[in-house]
Amino acid sequence: MKEQKLSSRLKTALFNFHPSAILLITQLLLLILYAIFDGVHTGRALISAVGLIALMLVVWVVDRSPGFTLIAWLLVIPGFILSILSAVYLNPTLIVLSSIIEALLYFYAAGSLIAYMMEDYQVTTDELFAAGATFTLLAWGFAYLYLVLQTWQPESFMNGARPGEASTFVELLFLSFTNLSATGLGDIMPVSAPSRALAMLEQFCGVGYVAMVVSRLIGLMSTMHKRQKH
Repeated sequence: MKEQKLSSRLKTALFNFHPSAILLITQLLLLILYAIFDGVHTGRALISAVGLIALMLVVWVVDRSPGFTLIAWLLVIPGFILSILSAVYLNPTLIVLSSIIEALLYFYAAGSLIAYMMEDYQVTTDELFAAGATFTLLAWGFAYLYLVLQTWQPESFMNGARPGEASTFVELLFLSFTNLSATGLGDIMPVSAPSRALAMLEQFCGVGYVAMVVSRLIGLMSTMHKRQKH
């Protein structure tokens, strides 16, 4: 009973600090660290392991269902272990497994935040931060799937800046952000059938996210402002 009360108080305290904002800031800081260690697999894997812990904390705070939180824990524990092992041994199988689990966790967190934003008809400050954080989560999830494809099939992507060389994680993340935002910028092109299919799926998710979630938040904010004026 005391443990439940302590957990509830801790969740409340963390929620008051806008966990979605914390997640968004963490993602942006991780992006800077990834850029610093670009091309260094050991550094990327260790940073990724730290990012998983931060992501798990936010999911734990935002998620209302203990059962779903259990799913997140079942993903984050093996993901953390595999990230450390892949940093030490540089084994392709470990890289693929850790990337798949990390992608699943990022997509789970994105889905959790979307459900959080869609559960009522009011727009809070934390939900606005959640809109930005969800976009980064989706981009990270697809970037890890791109890494899986590149590890399995090195010819999946063509790097215009460095022809014949494998793309770094930051380059794949850049490809993911450009696809998700439908800007079409970048010199990295998916050339295999699986990579092109995945890129099209990400573009579809990006358009759907803006059309369904972001537009809904904008509409609710507009309605709230109209009610306040009257």
